[in-house]
Amino acid sequence: MTVPHLAPPVWGLVFSVGSCVVLWLISLRIRDTGIVAIFWGPGIAGVVDIAAWLGLAGGSRASTALFLVNVWAIRLAAYIFARRDGEDRRYAAMRHHYGSRWAWLSLMQVFLLRAILIWFIPAPLVAAMLASRAPMGWLDYLGIALAGLGLACEAVADNQMARFRLDPANRSRVLDRRLWALSRHPNYTGEIVMWAGFFLIGFSASHAWWLVLSPLAVFLLLQQAAAEMELGMEQHRPGYAVYRARVGVFLPRFTPRG
Repeated sequence: MTVPHLAPPVWGLVFSVGSCVVLWLISLRIRDTGIVAIFWGPGIAGVVDIAAWLGLAGGSRASTALFLVNVWAIRLAAYIFARRDGEDRRYAAMRHHYGSRWAWLSLMQVFLLRAILIWFIPAPLVAAMLASRAPMGWLDYLGIALAGLGLACEAVADNQMARFRLDPANRSRVLDRRLWALSRHPNYTGEIVMWAGFFLIGFSASHAWWLVLSPLAVFLLLQQAAAEMELGMEQHRPGYAVYRARVGVFLPRFTPRG
């Protein structure tokens, strides 16, 4: 049996769709749609790894980008897995609302949509793998610095939130210290900065401007996620209204002094 000769991005699509379909089948068995969230990081890293493997990527650009995206994927998957407590409330509500129809709806609206995003988001890194032999320039070094900074910011912010939630006394309080005093979602800020850095690496290698759609998509997805997360937050955390008026969504909100 011969393996079809397909371009690395096509194999990445096969991987993302195939993996999400398998996860969908598992979700039907365990009645938990939220397991797809754990696969987000590893799925994206897998698409990049496939491109690197099939594209015979080599050199400092490829090795550095592969290190960063795989560290990000492992950390994010471990963090999401550790904080899980049953099925996500949004998916549980949809399961209750749609009943038996949720099985097929979840395939289309959750798993296959995630599969397309998992394949598309890492496009800059796939481009970097396929053009890894191109000479590195200042955009690469800037991109690596931004990606590393964003990854560190996201990890530190998640750690601060995890430690805050461990204290039962904080159940109705708002974390407004450290990175969370600068942004209401510093973990998302780190994610956006990281993907902006990955775009610079991919653009430096391929000179393809359309790759900017990747960090733009990440920004829009996280903006929507932040808005959904904050719905009803003021009812559960009395101090959230003051916090939201004082602190920006992603970036610090500087107010002129009186």
